[in-house]
Amino acid sequence: QVQLVQSGGGLVQAGGSLRLSCAASGRTFSSYTMGWFRQAPGKEREFVAAINWSFGSTYYAVSVKGRFTISRDNAKNTVYLQMNSLKPEDTAVYYCAADQDTTTWPPTRARAYDYWGQGTQVTVSS
Repeated sequence: QVQLVQSGGGLVQAGGSLRLSCAASGRTFSSYTMGWFRQAPGKEREFVAAINWSFGSTYYAVSVKGRFTISRDNAKNTVYLQMNSLKPEDTAVYYCAADQDTTTWPPTRARAYDYWGQGTQVTVSS
């Protein structure tokens, strides 16, 4: 059984920072791609960032590039999303996800991912 367990998130003022974590268990994720998505009320789930677990290659949505950083700790089987200079429009439920198929890079579509975390709320006040 594959599990992705998220932690972090919460309420922060505009300009502040938060870090999300996603701990993977049940499989060896050494060759997976890990991604972060977010979904605001009334909107579709959108891609935020992805990282190739083996090589560390990263890719970001234009809206977060330069403000968010995705990283991984292989020893802990954990992926992080460091979010700086947060804006009210970053408010959403954030999800981590794992993609077993690494032949497509970057995987920016939600349907490409096989496993999902439980989601965590991030609220940025103005």
